Amino acid sequence: MFSPDQENHPAKAPVKYGELIVLGYNGSLPNGDRGRRKSRFALLKRLKANGVKPSTVHIACTPQAAKAISNKDQHSISYTLSRAQTVVVEYTHDSNTDMFQIGRSTESPIDFVVTDTVPGSQSNSDTQSVQSTISRFACRIICERNPPFTARIYAAGFDSSKNIFLGEKAAKWKTLDGQMDGLTTNGVLVMHPRNGFTEDSKPGVWREISVCGNVFSLRETRSAQQRGKMVENESNELQDGSLIDLCGATLLWRTAEGLSRTPTVKHLEALRQEINAARPQCPVGFNTLAFPSMKRKDVVDEKQPWVYLSCGHVHGYHNWGNKEERDGKDRECPMCRSVGPYVPLWLGCEAGFYVDAGPPTHAFSPCGHVCSEKTTSYWSQIPLPHGTHTFHAACPFCAHQLAGEQGYIRLIFQGPLD
Repeated sequence: MFSPDQENHPAKAPVKYGELIVLGYNGSLPNGDRGRRKSRFALLKRLKANGVKPSTVHIACTPQAAKAISNKDQHSISYTLSRAQTVVVEYTHDSNTDMFQIGRSTESPIDFVVTDTVPGSQSNSDTQSVQSTISRFACRIICERNPPFTARIYAAGFDSSKNIFLGEKAAKWKTLDGQMDGLTTNGVLVMHPRNGFTEDSKPGVWREISVCGNVFSLRETRSAQQRGKMVENESNELQDGSLIDLCGATLLWRTAEGLSRTPTVKHLEALRQEINAARPQCPVGFNTLAFPSMKRKDVVDEKQPWVYLSCGHVHGYHNWGNKEERDGKDRECPMCRSVGPYVPLWLGCEAGFYVDAGPPTHAFSPCGHVCSEKTTSYWSQIPLPHGTHTFHAACPFCAHQLAGEQGYIRLIFQGPLD
């Protein structure tokens, strides 16, 4: 039932630090995963360490001197204070860590290419027209190569010249110990859930992470010049279930240990077959309903279950109660006469979003994605960043904003009459 991730490992299997899963996709990108652009990215121990750590600080640099330092064949972060002064911090190789970079750029330093998530998008072309707010080099994750393989997140990533540039307009400052730090334009926000990523999880507080990995309260708006207050007792260490928001896409971090306790796709497939084996029926047409296979998760099937979102009664598709004066959007349930949207049900196929291995008894509203009760309850409580200063709960499988009192409903199936 659970992942065999930690059993039967061949000796040469690389250590998995964890996985990043993009919210809004149900197991893969709409047109399929390709290369570094996919809905899920595993961070594996590298054959050779590629981590970096800060070393020399060059303080009163002219722009020319700063350029000369940046041109050296090593990593550096440049903080432009004025046209006449730049502080450059050189970074040196760290043999104890691995670095992974995430961003919109398809250049080689980016390990995981992330583009803006458009709620409910069925094809990659749906996402192309949007002007992106995700940074080309958005953030970097540094993982310890030795147990317990701690992963830490930092805003901004190094470009092809191994540089990070914080221009005059970027929020930046000198810290008490004389180091420099700063924030990226739209920021990198992180939320660590309370009680881990389990049935008992509760949402934590959204924070902003700086270029040097310090933790701050949120700015008034996403790209405001003034930074928030530093939060001393919190860290940039990722936990199982941590959410990372890049202003246009939100990523879920799952540790290898956490994933080993998560239901597998095989388990979800077994639950699908179990529901179908019970032969649920449409109370109007008396035809047997069946969830389509996970490979056909975007095409409405003739046996597909549909639900009235106002009450939760599950039917097959029919035209009963479709009154023209309702604009065709709302329908009257034949079982209880309640009026509301009538939508097809889809199984949630991305196992990494499940907080438990419970049966698929509940559906998110208004999209109709089905998963366990604890999973719908958890995600309905999570305020996800939206735009530059609003938050709302959304379905993790399609990113649609949740509606209704709870954001989800309990499904009421009718069994066969024989």
